[in-house]
Amino acid sequence: MTDPGGSLETLRTIGDYQFGATAGTALFPADENFEIERSRSGRPRQVIADGGRIVTYTTAGLFTLGAEGGRRLQPALEPPAYRVVVGEESEPFVCDGQNAFAKFVIEVDSAVRRGDEVLVVDGDDDLLGVGRAELGADAMLDFETGMAVKVREGNPG
Repeated sequence: MTDPGGSLETLRTIGDYQFGATAGTALFPADENFEIERSRSGRPRQVIADGGRIVTYTTAGLFTLGAEGGRRLQPALEPPAYRVVVGEESEPFVCDGQNAFAKFVIEVDSAVRRGDEVLVVDGDDDLLGVGRAELGADAMLDFETGMAVKVREGNPG
């Protein structure tokens, strides 16, 4: 789909497709108003709520998560879905928006593939940040060096 038109139903459908059933409703509840920033061509670019950026709609037809999107999505996804758990040494760095490295990954959803949008959490499932997986799940656990998650936005709160 090249132009979803930005309708609430279409945004929800993309969320459900990318993250699983109920994700679209979690990201875009019916009782809330969103600001949809559009490109010059009129295509949706970013969806923003009072809490910040929920998602950016990419040219590939999928979402990249903002911290607000991660906060909304987390309760809708049963752990370990779309999660990368890091050790406490890494927590303050990820909260500040710095990348998560493989040597600090403790657990990861076995379905995570390179390029997936993920939630970076601590051992108590507290959200530390959101970003793009740079390695698949097995590699994150096996490697002692290298970036596991390119953190797009930390969650300092």
